[in-house]
Amino acid sequence: MANVTAQAVQALRKATGAGMLDSKKALEETGGDHEAAAQLLRERGLAGAAKREGRENSEGALALSVVQNRVGAIVELKCETDFVAKSVEFVACVEKAALQLATAGYAGLDGMADEIAQLNLTLKENIAIGKSAMFEASPNGLVDGYLHIQNGRGVNAVLVNLEGGSAELAHDLCLHIAFARPDYLSRDAVPSEVVEQERKTLETLTRNEGKPEAALAKIVEGRLDGFFKQICLLDQPYVKDDKQRVQDVLGGAKIVEFAQVVVGS
Repeated sequence: MANVTAQAVQALRKATGAGMLDSKKALEETGGDHEAAAQLLRERGLAGAAKREGRENSEGALALSVVQNRVGAIVELKCETDFVAKSVEFVACVEKAALQLATAGYAGLDGMADEIAQLNLTLKENIAIGKSAMFEASPNGLVDGYLHIQNGRGVNAVLVNLEGGSAELAHDLCLHIAFARPDYLSRDAVPSEVVEQERKTLETLTRNEGKPEAALAKIVEGRLDGFFKQICLLDQPYVKDDKQRVQDVLGGAKIVEFAQVVVGS
């Protein structure tokens, strides 16, 4: 095997756009022959792979896998164009990735690396795993999910981990989250700096409206309540009955956690 210098690897990488390890391996296999190594990379479809890595991949598709309401997983697979995101190969890959995560954990998802690398070569775009989530239910709980499909691909995925509630409630909560898109589960989960910044903004807004100073605190608190209704799941008006908040429809159930992933967000 040829002794390949770092300069030779860099020169081949620059000329072909292949990755560093692929360039080094090609040079080793061709005895350090630059032209032969470049041809080998082209034949293997590796030329241009490194260049694709830096390209924006804000498109993609989502997949959801829920196994017997005990384990649930969401996986986002990112790409550059919606044309690729809707392709059969791409959708099949993200669906397999979600199933791997749900059944084998993150080790299973990591095991998809070679398949995703091959998809990069086949579809000639910067394709990579994006956001993911996995929940496992407690003995008296369950996991459910919802996936909104658009043009043949998942674009809005939700998982809910619920304790002490029914499968119907869990599913309804998933639908609510898909529509309402909360950022946090409860007020306690909102970072203090976010709350403080919003409070300052509301105080300034209220003063600029000419409200009396004596009523300022009460007005700000009322507006802050409206802020929490927008971003906190438990405080949001329930989509099936907006006269109630989500907290009101739980009964004895408890939302342990939730996750939402939206393509492009």
